[in-house]
Amino acid sequence: MNTYTYEEISIGHKESFRVIVTEADRDKFREITGDINPLHNDIEYAKSMGHERCVAFGMLTASYLSTLAGVYLPGRNSLIQKTEVNFRKPVYVGDELTITGEVTDKSDTFNVITVKVEIINQDNVKVCKGKMEIAVQKEG
Repeated sequence: MNTYTYEEISIGHKESFRVIVTEADRDKFREITGDINPLHNDIEYAKSMGHERCVAFGMLTASYLSTLAGVYLPGRNSLIQKTEVNFRKPVYVGDELTITGEVTDKSDTFNVITVKVEIINQDNVKVCKGKMEIAVQKEG
């Protein structure tokens, strides 16, 4: 886990990590949220909607942005203030995702960083993009 302070972060700072979306992740997310939409759970329905297989939950994909902030950028000192997400392409179980954040702005008044985020799959296809505002808390 990173422990960047506000002062240690500069515009252009980048962090990324990889994750493989598993069936267990999908099942746990469904259990936690209660989202039983057949697009995520019924292969025949997903195919009838033009997908090759069941689509992973979009918010499961977006939840990796919490890991980006809470573990990588800035890490332990993070407090997410705002997240904007645009889902561009579906994610499927078995996809390997690379989650990347790059600092594009800093607000010295509130110790907040703005981070451009993107998630790409193993085929280098951007499946999600967005922006986060993250407060970098001072260590107590």
